[in-house]
Amino acid sequence: MNTTPHQPNVAESRAWQLAAGHLRRIETVWEHPAQRQREILACKRWMERQDHVPRLSRLADMLDPEMDRQRFWAVLVPVERVDGRTRVTDVDILDGDPPAGGVTADRMPLTIVADNIRSAFNLGGIFRTAECLGAEAIWLCGYSADPGHPHVAAAAMGTTATVPWRRFERIGPALAELRQAGAWIAALETVADAPEVGSLPWRFPCAVVIGNERFGLDPGTVAACHTAARIPSHGVKNSLNVVTALAICAWDARRAFDKTDAARPQGKRI
Repeated sequence: MNTTPHQPNVAESRAWQLAAGHLRRIETVWEHPAQRQREILACKRWMERQDHVPRLSRLADMLDPEMDRQRFWAVLVPVERVDGRTRVTDVDILDGDPPAGGVTADRMPLTIVADNIRSAFNLGGIFRTAECLGAEAIWLCGYSADPGHPHVAAAAMGTTATVPWRRFERIGPALAELRQAGAWIAALETVADAPEVGSLPWRFPCAVVIGNERFGLDPGTVAACHTAARIPSHGVKNSLNVVTALAICAWDARRAFDKTDAARPQGKRI
């Protein structure tokens, strides 16, 4: 399932960079409908003229003055990913894990469902967190990047090869399949009256659903889960980075699972 991305030449790289600039300008004026519509039309016309970059021309077809924010991000995110530049991070500095040798993963029946994750680096962190805590699988929904993306691979530090994953165009069918398999599903979201992660009555097999870094999960997605769960904030910001939040939640699930008899799952394995 892994693919090697096409490496743009100088002219293509410049076009992607300019397209990202046009789209980010739309994002900055999103709350002003008239200005937003003018910027969308201008961007659409410009992208349609980029015949030397066919994918940009195809993305232009998705631009519409009446589009909602979710559809707009489905254009912006792929452009940002191509335009992204390689940069030195702690991923490069800390990639010094010893060889696994004969160690085998201690899996728990937890599926992580990642819906519309904008940052490919965050998605790589999700893979690394899932592997560290023994999650059984990751299901990628919406425009979340695949493990073949170089930024995912860099942040995941090899864990994309050890954590099974699947792709869903929309999250609805993924949640329906989990329910049919008997999984207990928790949406990790900043819902005011939701229970704190530490008080969840974990059941296995289970799933944790995480969403877009800025907009979170759609209300319909939260409603399709058995419960929502939140991590209380004691600072000015009301939420954590999605990878950090997942790590806290998955660690709590791991602690609960280690106290149970792993041979007694309440539903079939997924």
